[in-house]
Amino acid sequence: MEISAHLKTPFFSSTARHTPSRLATPRLRLPTLTVAMAADIHSPRSSAAAALLSTDPRRRDEVLSAALDSLSNCLSETYLDETVPGLKSKARGKVRDVYEGDNYLVLVTTDRQSAFDRILASIPFKGQVLNETSLWWFNKTRHITPNAVISSPDKNVTIAKKCSVFPVEFVVRGFVTGSTDTSLWTVYNKGVRNYCGNALPGGMVKNQKLPRNILTPTTKAVDHDVPVTPNEIIEMGLMTKDEYDEVSQKAMNLFAFGQEVALEHGLLLVDTKYEFGKASDGTIMLIDEVHTPDSSRYWIANSYEERFKSGLEPENVDKEFLRLWFKNNCNPYEDKVLPDAPVELVCELAWRYIFLFETITRSKFELPGSEEPIHERISRNVKEAILHI
Repeated sequence: MEISAHLKTPFFSSTARHTPSRLATPRLRLPTLTVAMAADIHSPRSSAAAALLSTDPRRRDEVLSAALDSLSNCLSETYLDETVPGLKSKARGKVRDVYEGDNYLVLVTTDRQSAFDRILASIPFKGQVLNETSLWWFNKTRHITPNAVISSPDKNVTIAKKCSVFPVEFVVRGFVTGSTDTSLWTVYNKGVRNYCGNALPGGMVKNQKLPRNILTPTTKAVDHDVPVTPNEIIEMGLMTKDEYDEVSQKAMNLFAFGQEVALEHGLLLVDTKYEFGKASDGTIMLIDEVHTPDSSRYWIANSYEERFKSGLEPENVDKEFLRLWFKNNCNPYEDKVLPDAPVELVCELAWRYIFLFETITRSKFELPGSEEPIHERISRNVKEAILHI
């Protein structure tokens, strides 16, 4: 999403920098979600959401406690251009901060949480989870497409090859769902039956599985993404027909593989987005992130059918419940100032991201220590890494 000059918001700030003190937030006992907060999500303690408790409920309690302790130590902003010699400009995406080297980019995945083209909150451990989840999927999908990854010298950092990025996001969907203006359910519910070149059957309801997976590409605009058809992509000169054909096939194959792996681990990969670029030798590469809970929607597989038939929302393992909270408590598209996300929901999202990582990778997520400020650790590790590129 942010590996090129097509970055959505170049960011150069003269604001004074500081590392927030961990003492800024007092130690609190994490409260149970209130009925009002749980109206649009499934209470973590409900029987329907039992899968989110994992096989060991102590693990969930451990993560929630660690997240609460780390609220004041999130990585919300970086400035490696000031701390690492050799790194040039900085560009600030919604989640990633990107720095340029001679023939490589340093991508730092922060803890910022975005939706509705806004930053909603900072989520403890999120940057590490997303970076490590993507690296796992990058490694598992090499048989489908090459990717731009060079190395990962830090839990929050990926060093990648410079690519000429296609200004198109390849969104693949398997279900009619979503709550944002560009989600498939939102447009379908308004009566749209041909979306991004896909003919949609009538009579579908929210969260229903599509007859087949579909590709709904968008252009990468500054303020928001704009749905576009394959013919429009070619006519606008965003890609050649051969490039589009190759990338679209890779995207569909990646999604089918992701669905297969997810189902093996008890999850449904509902929809996702991919980004691609072209390396200096002309090779088309997968870039940015892959199948993370930020770029993808996941549901618990074994409860989907029963909940769908009952008209209930699926158990989700992504940020949808946070989106819904904001939609129910403000106008996230128009309000200049948004309310603070409740601490309960912030910590719950941290847990769900880690739950997803551990469920997919079948490995334990390493909770970071608090002895060293995150930015200092990243600066040290990146300095060492670029000496050997």
